[in-house]
Amino acid sequence: MADYVLHYAPDNASLVIRLVLEELGVPYQTKLVDRNVRAQRSDAYMALNPVGRIPALETPHGPVFETAAIALWLADTHRDAVHLSPSLEAPDRARFLSWLFFLSNTVHAELRTLFYPSTIVGENADAQAALQIRTQKNLLRHYALLNTECESSGVFGGTTPNLCDFYTAAVLRWPAIYPAASDRSWFSLSNWPALERLAHQVEARPSTAALIMAEGMGPTPFTKPALPNPPEGSAI
Repeated sequence: MADYVLHYAPDNASLVIRLVLEELGVPYQTKLVDRNVRAQRSDAYMALNPVGRIPALETPHGPVFETAAIALWLADTHRDAVHLSPSLEAPDRARFLSWLFFLSNTVHAELRTLFYPSTIVGENADAQAALQIRTQKNLLRHYALLNTECESSGVFGGTTPNLCDFYTAAVLRWPAIYPAASDRSWFSLSNWPALERLAHQVEARPSTAALIMAEGMGPTPFTKPALPNPPEGSAI
């Protein structure tokens, strides 16, 4: 019997956790959080994740929520199997944590602003457009910083992947295809050669093959992404 249950929706932040679970090789089950009926706001789901966002992970020690927290908890718990994060004593642990939470708290958070501007400024179309333009400029700076870290052989982007690699691949995928009806010309992976190399590396992992199969993604989900065709549920 699996120790873990991943509450997920296709092409949501839960994909990062699916990649981590697959890399660790630990048994897990999945349970769809059906966004079409706003299941992420149901009483049952919010008992696991009171924030009402995806993902959540059920563990023998209770539920864990927030993508970076789940990923780090899994990596530290299963360190004997696969090293996806530096040990507590490692000299690069602090730098690794800085980039992991930059991805979570800054890049991912700004992508949410880009995709859902109405949650910040309401339904005014002009205000939404202005916010999206500012957010795009911020994100361009963020991707340039990530690219520099990869170029400098920092704590991610190397030959052995870790949590930051998987999270980076996800935040490179989403702005290439979402929001579906918006201008996405501001984003081009080719502008950041080190990040493009990282995307290719993650894409070649067996964990990504499992993700493609489970969530109905095309063969190049990080380098040339397309909208998913999941066997169950909806990405939006």
